Amino acid sequence: MTRILLVEDNELNRDMLSRRLEKRGFEISVAVDGVEGVEIAHSSLPDLILMDMSLPRKDGWQATSELKADPATAHIPIIGLSAHAMAGDRAKAIEAGCDDYDTKPVELDSLLGKIAALIGPR
Repeated sequence: MTRILLVEDNELNRDMLSRRLEKRGFEISVAVDGVEGVEIAHSSLPDLILMDMSLPRKDGWQATSELKADPATAHIPIIGLSAHAMAGDRAKAIEAGCDDYDTKPVELDSLLGKIAALIGPR
């Protein structure tokens, strides 16, 4: 089973997205901020990380940079998520180390396509 770490501080977004992904056969673990996201990524080594970019304690930009700089987690694909569709956000996310980027609210079919492109079809 494909393991996804969802790093999301908004409870409604976290619950909705994790339920929708679980229904499609993914095993979901969650973190509520960037500090917890980095810790869980190191301890569980998920197959993919969905990283909200606007997080408390440590934002998604910094958490992604840390994970990509560490040889133990650098191989894990990260999709950055943001409610702010500002010009340049995608480029900033890629520069921080994200392998792809999507805006919220998440369009599930689009996100599933990005997941499949990064980890292969299931």
